[in-house]
Amino acid sequence: MEWQPDEQGLQQVLHLLKDSQSPNTAAQRAVQQKLEQLNQFPDFNNYLIFVLTRLKTEDEPTRSLSGLILKNNVKVHYQNFPPAVAHFIKQECLNNIGDPSPLIRATIGILITTISTKGELQTWPELLPHLCNMLDSEDYNICEGSFGALQKICEDSSELLDSDALNRPLNIMIPKFLQFFKHCSPKIRSHAIACVNQFIIGRAQALMDNIDTFIESLFALAADEDSEVRKNVCRALVMLLEVRVDRLIPHMRSIVEYMLQRSQDPDENVALEACEFWLTLAEQPIYGQIIGAKGDVEEDEAVPDNEQDIKPRFHKSRTVTLRHEGNEAEEGEESDEDDDDDDDSLSDWNLRKCSAAALDVLANVFRDELLPHLLPVLKELLFHPDWVVKESGILVLGAIAEGCMQDMVLYLPELIPHLIQCLCDKKALVRSIACWTLSRYAHWVVSQPPDPYLKPLMTELLKRILDSNKRVQEAACSAFATLEEEACTELVPYLSFILDTLVFAFSKYQHKNLLILYDAIGTLADSVGHHLNQPEYIQKLMPPLIQKWNELKDEDKDLFPLLEVKYAMYTQHPDQYEAPDKDFMIVALDLLSGLAEGLGAHVEQLVTRSNIMTLIFQCMQDTMPEVRQSSFALLGDLTKACFLHVKPCIAEFLPVLGLNLNPEFISVCNNATWAIGEIAIQMGTEMQPFVALVLNNLVEIINRPNTPKTLLENTAITIGRLGYVCPQEVAPMLPQFIRPWCTSLRNIRDNEEKDSAFRGICVMIGVNPGGVVQDFIFFCDAVASWVNPKDDLRDMFYKILHGFKDQVGEDNWQQFSEQFPPLLKERLSACYGV
Repeated sequence: MEWQPDEQGLQQVLHLLKDSQSPNTAAQRAVQQKLEQLNQFPDFNNYLIFVLTRLKTEDEPTRSLSGLILKNNVKVHYQNFPPAVAHFIKQECLNNIGDPSPLIRATIGILITTISTKGELQTWPELLPHLCNMLDSEDYNICEGSFGALQKICEDSSELLDSDALNRPLNIMIPKFLQFFKHCSPKIRSHAIACVNQFIIGRAQALMDNIDTFIESLFALAADEDSEVRKNVCRALVMLLEVRVDRLIPHMRSIVEYMLQRSQDPDENVALEACEFWLTLAEQPIYGQIIGAKGDVEEDEAVPDNEQDIKPRFHKSRTVTLRHEGNEAEEGEESDEDDDDDDDSLSDWNLRKCSAAALDVLANVFRDELLPHLLPVLKELLFHPDWVVKESGILVLGAIAEGCMQDMVLYLPELIPHLIQCLCDKKALVRSIACWTLSRYAHWVVSQPPDPYLKPLMTELLKRILDSNKRVQEAACSAFATLEEEACTELVPYLSFILDTLVFAFSKYQHKNLLILYDAIGTLADSVGHHLNQPEYIQKLMPPLIQKWNELKDEDKDLFPLLEVKYAMYTQHPDQYEAPDKDFMIVALDLLSGLAEGLGAHVEQLVTRSNIMTLIFQCMQDTMPEVRQSSFALLGDLTKACFLHVKPCIAEFLPVLGLNLNPEFISVCNNATWAIGEIAIQMGTEMQPFVALVLNNLVEIINRPNTPKTLLENTAITIGRLGYVCPQEVAPMLPQFIRPWCTSLRNIRDNEEKDSAFRGICVMIGVNPGGVVQDFIFFCDAVASWVNPKDDLRDMFYKILHGFKDQVGEDNWQQFSEQFPPLLKERLSACYGV
C-alpha cells in the first residue's frame, strides 16, 4: 500500500518550512535544531517529497524549499534511508519530473542528480532509460523537466557516464541529444547542447565518434535567435578549440569571424563566452598560423561596456617556500584568481575584463607585432576628452604591459608621468584604473632613477590610499602592495612617510578595504624585512594595530560562532545562503605573519596583549583550507619570533598539525610541515613525545609520486630537523626516506634550514649507519650540493664519508666511486679528500 502522510505531521512540516524562510537568525537556529530532531524519524523525508510533488496548492517557494532540505538530507544521510523511503522518493521524482512549474521541475532535477551521485546511478538502472524516453513526450513540461535532470546528471557524473561501470550509456545518449539540436523550443535546444558540452573536455568516446555531426549541428545553430543557445554554441566551440582543434582548423577563418561578431552580441553573456574564445585560442601552440594576418582583430574590444573595473590584486594565502639556486623564492601554487564577493561587481568577470584579458594573452603571443596595430588607437584613447574612453585606454595600456613591454619601454618615459597625472583625475574610475595600470609597469619604474618616476608615483599612490572613494582606496592599496614587492629595500628611505599614510588609513578605512590595507602592510613588512625593526617605526605601527585588535575583541567572541552559524546555513541551503566571507581571517593571519617576520621579537607586545593563540587554534581547525594554510604559516612565524607564547599550546597544536599532513591540500600540507620543523628546532629533545604523531605521514609524503617540489623540500627539511632533535625516534626509518630526502634537497641554496636538516641526517646516520648503505651515492651527491657548509657541518660530512670509505676498504671504494658523475667525483675529492 502506498505511503500516506499523517495530517498533523504534515502541518508540522509545513509550519517548519514557513519558519525557515524568516531572515531572523534566532528563528533560523531553532529551525536547524528542529530539523535535526525530525531527521531521527525515518519517514520525515517522505513528508518532504510529498510537499514537493503532491501539495500543488502550496506556494512554490515552500514546495521547492522542502525539496532542497530533502536534497541536503540525501547528501548527508542517504545511506541510512530505509529502502521503502528511498524507493518512494525515487518514484515520486520520476512521476513528477513534468510538473507544470519550472521551479518545481528544476528542484526535482536537483534532487534526482543528488541521489544519483550517492552511488545510485549503478543501483537505479531505470533512471537514465526513463529520462531518455521521456524526452520524446508530446508534453513540453515532461520533455523539459527530463532534459533539465539529464543536464544536471551530465554535469555531476560525466566521468561515470563515460565508463564501463554503467555499460557506456553515452553511446545511446549522445546521438539522442544531437537529434534535439533541431527542436522547436529554444529551451530544449539549449539543454541538448549543454548536455553534450559536458563531454567535450573529457573527450568521451561516444562524442568523438559523432564529432563531425556535433560540429555541423553547432554551425547550424550559430545564428539562433535565442541568446542561451548562442551562448552554449560559443561555449562548445571554445572547448572544442582545446580538445579538437584539428577538426576546427578547416573552418577557422569563419569561426574567427563568427566569434568577432558574437564578441559584440547584444546579450552580454553571449559576448562574454565568445570573448573567452580569444583567451583559449591564444593558448594553442599553432595560434600564430591559425590567425594569420588577423593580428589587429581585438581593437574594437577596447570599448568599455560600463563603469566597471579590472580586478585589483587579490590576497594570496601565504605558502612557505625555500630559496633555490639561481632564482628567488617560488610563488605558492595558489592562483590569485579567486573572486571577491562585493556588491559593486568590482571583481565580477565581465566582458570588459575578459576583453582586457584577451588583449593580455594576445600581447603575450604576438609580443611586439601587436604594438603597431594598437598604438594609433591607444594614442586616441589615452588623450580622449571623454573620460569613459580615456579610462578604457588606460585599461588597454595595463593589459598589454607584460606582452609588449620590450617595445613599450620607448614610450614609458612619456606615458608614466601621464598616468601619474591620471591618479589625480576628477573621475574616481580613471583614478582607480590608473592605479592598476601603473602597478603593471612597477618593474620598469623601479629600474629607473627614483626622482622622475618612483618618488612621484609613490607620493601620488599614497595620496590615493587616502582617497575619498572606496574603490580608489582599494586599487591604490593593491597597486602599492605590488610596488612594494618590486621595490623591496628601495623603499627604506621613505619608510617613515609610507607608515604615516598606512597608519592614517587605519582610521579611515571600512571593513573590506581594511583587508587590502593589512595586505599592503604585510607586504611592506615582507619587502623591507629587518629594516622595519626600528624603534620609531615600531612606535608608529604597533599602537594602531593593537587598538584595532582591541576593537575587534568583543566582536571576536561572537565572530567565530557567527561564522559557524553562517557556515551551517550555507551547507544546509547553499542555494539560499552564501558561504561566509573568511577573507578577513586569512588576511589578518597573514598580516601577523608579515609582522612577525619583519619585527621579530618585537611582535611579542602584540601577542601578549591579545588572545591570538586561541584564535590560531580555532583557525587551524577551520573548514576552509586557505584559513588553515595561513594559520600554519603564522604559527611557524610566531614559533621563530616568540616561542615563549607558543610553547604552552604545543600539546594541543601538534595533533592538529599531524591531521593536516594531507597532500590533497598542497599548500595547507606544506605550511603545516614547515611549522612542525620550526617547532622541532625550538622544542629540542622535548619534541620526543610528538614525533610519532607526524613522522609516518611525512615519510609517506616524501615518497609520493608527483608531489610538488616545494612540498618535497619542506618535508625533507622537517624530517631532518626532527631527526636532529630526536635521532633515536627517526633514525630507524632512514632506509624509507634517505633517497628522496637527498634528491629533494640537492638544489636548495645553502641556508639555515638546509643546515639544520643536514645536521639531522648526519646525527641519524651516526645512530643507524646501516640505514644509508643502499643509497649512499645519493647522500654523497647531496653533500656535494653544499657550496660553503659551516666548519663543524663540513667535519660531520668528512667523518661520514671517510668512515664509509674505511669500512668498505680502498678497493671497494674505488669500485663504488667509479659510478660517480665526473663533477661529483671532483667535488668530493677537492672538498673532502675522498
